[in-house]
Amino acid sequence: MSTSEKPDTLALTYGALLARLWLAARAIQTGVEKFATTTEVERLALVDGKPNDYGLMETATVKTYALDAYKGIPDGLSETFADQPMIPGFMLPIYNAVLGPALIILGLTILLGIASRTSLFVLGLLYISLTWGLILMGNAGQSGVAWLGTHMLIIIAALALHRHNRFCILKKW
Repeated sequence: MSTSEKPDTLALTYGALLARLWLAARAIQTGVEKFATTTEVERLALVDGKPNDYGLMETATVKTYALDAYKGIPDGLSETFADQPMIPGFMLPIYNAVLGPALIILGLTILLGIASRTSLFVLGLLYISLTWGLILMGNAGQSGVAWLGTHMLIIIAALALHRHNRFCILKKW
């Protein structure tokens, strides 16, 4: 680009908006999934898309969301992390309680443009903490580390495009 060419501000605005929307959707849905549970129910088996007349039953898995189903850290991972000397034991219950709501709140603030830079920075810190836990899991968490690294790059891109970030409620921070 020569010095006389101006950057395509519309494209940069779209880029900032897309990064913000993607990060918000990812954070909100990840937080909401912390309230999900699955149950098995018996129901009439479907034949050609309709309940059968023969009384044949099948087991179906149904996903529901409820406040009492909340698990910030799944039970299996809680046990794994409890054995880690690098994670203070008193921190796990706090992290378990805060993780889901923090993801939802950060996702909403990023979506609405409320203190976008600060919200993006805090989301980045949260992803670093998740990365820390995955690293402690060893090989089992390595693909998750790569995914979170990709999330960090999108956060960095969103922060770099901040001057083109439009449609914000509170733009100062």
